[in-house]
Formats: sequence, structure tokens, C-alpha cells
Amino acid sequence: MNPKQRGEEIRMIPIDKIDVLNPRDRNSKAFNVIVGNIKDIGLKKPIKVTPRTTDAGEHRYVLVFGEGRLTAFRNLGEREIPAIVVEISDEDAFLMSLVENIARRQEKPLENLASITALRTKGHSPNEIARKIGMTPHYVQGMLTLLEEGEERLVVGVERGQIPLNVALTIHGAGNNDKSVQAALQDAYESGKLRGKPLMEVRRILEKRRTLGRSANKQGPRKRAEVSADALVRTYEREVERQRQLVRKAEYTQHCLMFISGALRELLADENFVNLLRAEKLETLPKYLAERVWHGGIAP
Repeated sequence: MNPKQRGEEIRMIPIDKIDVLNPRDRNSKAFNVIVGNIKDIGLKKPIKVTPRTTDAGEHRYVLVFGEGRLTAFRNLGEREIPAIVVEISDEDAFLMSLVENIARRQEKPLENLASITALRTKGHSPNEIARKIGMTPHYVQGMLTLLEEGEERLVVGVERGQIPLNVALTIHGAGNNDKSVQAALQDAYESGKLRGKPLMEVRRILEKRRTLGRSANKQGPRKRAEVSADALVRTYEREVERQRQLVRKAEYTQHCLMFISGALRELLADENFVNLLRAEKLETLPKYLAERVWHGGIAP
């Protein structure tokens, strides 16, 4: 984007004459670093503003970008700040601010994507938005679809690189049908889009989506499900089956251990094999295994 600018210069602008039209929440730790740097070495990069005249005839400025630096100057007690003054339209100012924010979108994905939604509301097509902010039309259209449907958890997952956009759209299309959602995950696994740790991350996101809702800001307690006689019976049956599986696993493990003990007993009865182990310094056994091979755990 190269908005037409009639002029550009650096001036000292009174801080109380600068209006921030789209204020952002900031990470306090990162912001304190900005304040400390400005206090120690000064402002390395001026903010950018555009002049405006109010209905009352007052001369003011609208911030294009540099809100963190402006707030830091204000907190340090400064009354003026170096600013690049450009004459641009409100739409160009909005777009320049948006591009600046998107460069740091990993910090506030929903906030920046809400700005993309605002562009859509202003009448821009997905292709136009993509061209203005340097993204692909497919990405913009997909994210707009998820945002308009309230799929904030999926949006954050895509922005953080945890979920491929196509997978997120497929999950959204499945709605609340668990079988369809699992089928989408299976397809993503088989195609190689989700494997290992990323797959586990997606499962955690989907669990929160199922229990807490689609909004990323909804972190309330889970709603307690009603307990019925049928639910208690199903819970009991699942626990009984789990115990049966544990018993089967224990019996199988015991069988394997008895087989290994018998095999080692026969091998260690061969003097040539024992001499070979002694030459390699492997003639000893772990105590729990030796006790099963030899009576008392001591070789004859």
C-alpha cells in the first residue's frame, strides 16, 4: 500500500492534542521495557500522525501508529513527542495502523483480525483486503468465515500456527458433531497436516471449544451435567471394563515374565553361555529377575 501523501515532516507535537481512535491493550512487561528504553536512550523512531480540524475549529492530530511510544512518553511526564506528520485520509490512516499491528499479530490475534473484519464492514472484498494487508485471499476469506461464526478458539489456533486453516474450516463445518470432528482430525493426520505434538495441541483446543464454548474469552467453570440413573450405570460399566483391561494386562505381563525367567534359567545352565557373559561382564542380573531365575536370587 502506498497512500498518496501530500507532505511529510517531523515536528514536536503536544501529546494532549493527539487522539488515538483505536486504542489497544498491551502486555505490561513488554510495555515497561519500552518505557525503560525511551527513558535511557530516548525515542529512536518517531510516531506518525495526521492532522485534523474538529467541528469547533480546533487543530488536532490522529495517531496513525506508535501508540506504545506515545503512552510511554505520557507516562514519563513528557508534554511533546517527535512525530512524522502526514496528510492522509481516514481510511489510509486505518490501513497503515492495521498493517503495523499485523506485523505483531502473534501478540493479539483476535484484536488484529477484528480490524480485518472492520475492513470487511467498510465494504472491502476479501481480495481487496488481502491486497492491502499482504495476505492471500484464501487466508482472509477463511479467517473472516471463522470470525463471523464466532469460532475464536479456532482463529487463535490458526494465527498461532497450531491448526492449518483448511483443518479449522473443516472442523467448523462439522459443527458439534463429534464423529465429523474426529473424522476431520483423522484426515489431517493421514495427510500429514497434523502429527505428534501439534495434533495433541489441536485436541486440547477442541476440548476447550466443546466444554467452554467457541469464544476464546469464555473461561468460566464447566456446566455440571445432570446425573441420571442411566449415566451412573454407564459410568459403572466403563469402570468395570477398565478394571478388566487392567487385569488382562497384568496377566499378560505375568505370562511374559514367567517365559523370560524360564528362558534365562535354561540359558544360564549352559556353561559356555555363562563364560561368554562373564567375558563381557554381563553375568549379573537385576535382583527382581535373579530371584525368579534362581532360588534366593543366587546362582548355583
